[in-house]
Amino acid sequence: PVSLRFAVGQCGNQVGCRFWDLALREHAAVNKKGIYDEALSSFFRNVDTRSGGDGPDIYKGKICSLKARALLIDMEEGVVNEILQGPLRDVFDSKQLITDVSGSGNNWAVGHKLYGCQYRENIVEKLRKTAEHCDCLQCFFIIHSMGGGTGSGLGTFVLNLLEDEFPEVYRFVTSVYPSGEDDVITSPYNSVLAMKELNEHADCVLPIDNESLFDIVSKIHQMTNSGKLGSTVKQNSLVTSSVGSTKTVQEKPFDAMNNIVANLLLNLTSSARFEGSLNMDLNEISMNLVPFPRLHYLVSSLTPLYTLADVNVPSRKLDQMFSDAFSRDHQLIQADPKHSLYIACALLVRGNVQVSDLRRNIERLKPSLHFVSWNQEGWKTGLCSVPPVGHSHSLLALANNTCVKPTFIELKDRFMKLYKKKAHLHHYLHIDGMEQSCFAEAVSSLSDLIEEYNELDATKDGPRTDPPRLKIAV
Repeated sequence: PVSLRFAVGQCGNQVGCRFWDLALREHAAVNKKGIYDEALSSFFRNVDTRSGGDGPDIYKGKICSLKARALLIDMEEGVVNEILQGPLRDVFDSKQLITDVSGSGNNWAVGHKLYGCQYRENIVEKLRKTAEHCDCLQCFFIIHSMGGGTGSGLGTFVLNLLEDEFPEVYRFVTSVYPSGEDDVITSPYNSVLAMKELNEHADCVLPIDNESLFDIVSKIHQMTNSGKLGSTVKQNSLVTSSVGSTKTVQEKPFDAMNNIVANLLLNLTSSARFEGSLNMDLNEISMNLVPFPRLHYLVSSLTPLYTLADVNVPSRKLDQMFSDAFSRDHQLIQADPKHSLYIACALLVRGNVQVSDLRRNIERLKPSLHFVSWNQEGWKTGLCSVPPVGHSHSLLALANNTCVKPTFIELKDRFMKLYKKKAHLHHYLHIDGMEQSCFAEAVSSLSDLIEEYNELDATKDGPRTDPPRLKIAV
């Protein structure tokens, strides 16, 4: 099965760039002979560049030239140009890029309505071309941010296009949410307008917030520089820095943060790329973790973030990794799932971990977690035998949990502060096809979502009885 990635906007493309870089290094560490194998084919094509690079994939042979199965879209060309001049330039060709020069001016309407209309045919054509090269298209991944104009506006436009063109293919979205101190004054508008589209058109959303990423990176720096705990943080760990990567330029402020999101995506896709005793199909995440179509926001946590355990992992250290995945400071969103209500939970483990380790830890943690009464066994597990480079094992936990609600409430409050004053609305309303009703509908969609979480939360301390089953007449 093959996955197609769409990186939209500056943030989406920077995270995408880190993902492709790390994925190639992971495959290089395992695939020493440079053979184009099934693991590589899930995210890369192997083409003979002499035939113009558009010929059929070359299977079962040496790697000729790898091309990422991806489209890079940005209405400012800076980041994409940087990628094209950097070490990953050979992984993309011009047929996979859609750029403009003027940007979206941090305005959702410009990205969604203006550029959406303008680039629709171009995007559809390149999407179909890229999809033609996929034997078995499993899912789409969109990486974008919520606060700017292109990521939020054009990103959600692409999401709608995917549903129109390939309605049966699952759509996974990784959305980076702005923090309360965001310097883009209109980011609450952009985020809430984008949320309505995510509510209606995504199958699964992994919300990540800048604040959490910033906190994690600060904590890593603190620990590395304090000397006391320095030895436990692996200086050149792929999780925490891009040291040793193909990049030699000075790290930018967001590099370490983007790196964490790229690692989340590496872990999420590891089952599609490598062998494992309990491999998990990406679509199984959506099927098993999303019982209500709109409540498809999954809180992710990643470990190890701060420490590297020994290669021969004693069970105590392994158990600590599972505990960390449920602790507040490993979440990639400001949330505490442990004290909220679980609808379902997935654990994706990489490395030398046994199924028995998984079972033992689920049994150990279960009593301290609140699950909905009708899904007490709502665990999905995946085991991939290949660990991340430089680590012996890692764990990604995905929780469908009501703890996302405060993030949405806070976003709505920030939106209402601007909206009550009608601040900056004119920037949006002069764009063709954008009306004030778009704002009213977007905030109403968000309110409905919050209300659905409220209704679930209200059942948290209720009696733990199974709901009545359907009576089948015999």
